[in-house]
Amino acid sequence: MRANEIKRRWQAGEACVNGWCAIPNSFSAELMAHAGWDSLTIDLQHGLVDYQAAVTMLQAISTTAVPPTARVPWVEPGIIMKMLDAGAMGIICPMINTPEDAAKFVGACKYAPLGYRSSGPTRAVVYAGSDYLSKANEEILAIAMIETTQALDNLDAILDTPGLDGVYIGPTDLAMTMGAPPVLDPTDKGVVAAIERIIDAANARGLGAGIHCATPEYASKMIQRGAKLVTIASDGRILAAAAAAAVKACKGDNSEAKPAGPGSAY
Repeated sequence: MRANEIKRRWQAGEACVNGWCAIPNSFSAELMAHAGWDSLTIDLQHGLVDYQAAVTMLQAISTTAVPPTARVPWVEPGIIMKMLDAGAMGIICPMINTPEDAAKFVGACKYAPLGYRSSGPTRAVVYAGSDYLSKANEEILAIAMIETTQALDNLDAILDTPGLDGVYIGPTDLAMTMGAPPVLDPTDKGVVAAIERIIDAANARGLGAGIHCATPEYASKMIQRGAKLVTIASDGRILAAAAAAAVKACKGDNSEAKPAGPGSAY
């Protein structure tokens, strides 16, 4: 089976700089795949991507060796299994608030005896190899999003879920539930302390800790702090920012460019 390079980097103590695909288009996904990211995530939760578009995006990413993951809309086994069958090498699942949520999520990602994932890796066999069924449990990543105070209260129990490979911090939702401004790259002391607590607890267990960032500078800071998967904005935000900067430069406009999308989308 194709090796999951995200997992290999984590095992080597290295971090992945992750790209985020929210535009429902195979060509934009292909461009992102050729841009040098260590990994890519297709966003089926807050992006505009549906399942059929996601399949074409996975095919486009396959023109490179970049490992693809998917963020599903919810802890719903059907879409988790379909995205894995389509060739995603890992799943990021939002709103994992309890150990029961975590167990349900991990079970959907793993074949028996570790879980209850149904056998039918239609495209995954083509993409990852004919021995997929026997090795998928070793290579597929189950990454739970920690983004609420309830999840913080249950952090240790969630992290101790058998088969969980990592966690992914949603800073805007986390900040909102803590009564702080819902922004990427948070500076609120309480939110920063919570983020550091999650990273430290994951690292102590040998799990990967990820976080969504707005800027390369904050992402680099999170890597230095111990994060093993840092996402920088999204394809849509990067496109909007680059387009606005190009127009501004051409027009000689000294006004501030409009923000590239809402700050609470992650």
